[in-house]
Amino acid sequence: MRIAFTGVSGFIGSAAVRRLAAAGHDITAQIRSTSRTSHVVDSIDRTVIGGMDEAQRFDDLLEGAEVLVHNAVDWTPLKEDDLESHFASNLASTLLLFDKAAKAGIRTVFISSVAVHHHMLDRWKGDVDDEHPMRPGTMYGALKASIETHLWALHASRGLSFVSLRPAAVYGIDPTLKRSIGFPILEDLKNGRPYDRSGGGKFVHVDDVADAIERSLTKPADKPGIYHLADCYARWSDWAAMACEVLGLESPPEGESPTRPRNMFNDSKLEHELGLRLDRGMDGIRAHLKELDEAMSGE
Repeated sequence: MRIAFTGVSGFIGSAAVRRLAAAGHDITAQIRSTSRTSHVVDSIDRTVIGGMDEAQRFDDLLEGAEVLVHNAVDWTPLKEDDLESHFASNLASTLLLFDKAAKAGIRTVFISSVAVHHHMLDRWKGDVDDEHPMRPGTMYGALKASIETHLWALHASRGLSFVSLRPAAVYGIDPTLKRSIGFPILEDLKNGRPYDRSGGGKFVHVDDVADAIERSLTKPADKPGIYHLADCYARWSDWAAMACEVLGLESPPEGESPTRPRNMFNDSKLEHELGLRLDRGMDGIRAHLKELDEAMSGE
């Protein structure tokens, strides 16, 4: 199967294209001219040079593709609060790309985010499924929610077959090591500094996100699929305690943050419809911290 893929050089994209190429798929990658590619070059069959703001390259990207996986995000305008550039490079360009895919009958897999949810309704009783209304709390979440609404419109008006995957915070070994979740925790502890960040979040391993992308390729096209990817909840104090285990240090004091989140994302459809069960839990985070420590030591 030929797959058109945006955002291949990043964390999720690089993990996904390695998996897809190993499964025998051909990857057409759209890559910015400034992006690092050494870690993905062996997984890419064909390259289209250009960013999402270069819509003239979209026809080349989609040529011969059976599936489009859209993962790219231009973070610069978001970080700089440049809304005009953000709307142009992240929103308008994506809608144009999806419209082209719909007209060509190309199935689309969109890497969304649980950030489409922020204001969660009490009547869901803390069990937030894909039918909960999208009420984001950030411009990033609003971007993902906006794109999802347009996917529904393209499904209704042009028959677009799509899957939207909503990962929580994604952990694993990032191609840029210091961006890996857990890096600053291990770095502080190794240098004798306490790590006492409060709060926590929901997490999922990057390999599970890549697995979900692969499984989405062959989902029956009769109806769209929206799936939350959230394996477990962990406090930052839990991360710090497991990091201390890995480093052989005394565990820090028990964190004061709640041991349970107020809301969790329901992933039952993920197992029922895609056959993917998220069950790494805390053991997955612990294994990641061990792998990350070894990678940091080898730098």
